Amino acid sequence: MTVDGLLPALSAVISAFLLVAGVYIYVSLLRQIATRAPNSEPPPFRTFGAPEAVIALLLAFFFLLTLAGAPAHNPARMGNRDLVLSASLTVGLLLALAGFLALRRFDLNSLGGFSRIGFFRTVVTGAILMIAAYPLIFLADVITQRLLRSPPQRQAIVEMFSESSTLEQRILIILLAVSLAPLAEEFIFRFFMYGVAKRYFGRVIGVVISALLFAAVHGHLPSFAPLFVLGSCFAIAYEWSGSILVPMTMHALFNAITLTALAFPELVQQ
Repeated sequence: MTVDGLLPALSAVISAFLLVAGVYIYVSLLRQIATRAPNSEPPPFRTFGAPEAVIALLLAFFFLLTLAGAPAHNPARMGNRDLVLSASLTVGLLLALAGFLALRRFDLNSLGGFSRIGFFRTVVTGAILMIAAYPLIFLADVITQRLLRSPPQRQAIVEMFSESSTLEQRILIILLAVSLAPLAEEFIFRFFMYGVAKRYFGRVIGVVISALLFAAVHGHLPSFAPLFVLGSCFAIAYEWSGSILVPMTMHALFNAITLTALAFPELVQQ
């Protein structure tokens, strides 16, 4: 076998190994979650109830309604003002939801496991689980491309970052993607939406519902399956670790790696 034929074969073997490893890790997490004793951990001070279920339904309806009524955006026409406005709306939604839960006297710290594990363990756990999730995401992306029979298409914010000609705009996108997006989206979709769905339908349905909403709200059909897999991995990591900081870390790493690949395409094969 020539060198030209050996490299693709070696790449295929490595890809298959990483895929098997990723599947093994997440199946192991699911098995640990399923075999966990119901009373092995102290229950939270309070659990989500009917008012939270109503808010979750309203949020889901709002996301889907906004998605259905949103026009196709041209990334080239988006500016810093659009980014700041979108970030302000996200922060407002996050604060409103957190304020509502505080008024309902929920202990967000214990419920979300913010102090459950230390900083170093959170970063290491999030990094390992994110690495394990990548082969699953890539597989979903490849299957989507085969089914749609179309070349890869980027989301609007990704296209905007790639075509941005100003350092100021790129820095703004990086700050929002690596800090605000993981914090807000994980609090809304994993901590709250998954928490409510899990309360009434169980873990499995909760993972599916939160991942479906997470994928749908991005409004990008070619990325729907990969984002669904990504959201499912975030929810599994949250349920397994008991700390919302783990999926937040995974989300921040995923966005950071994605933007790094776009900023330095010569270092990462597209």
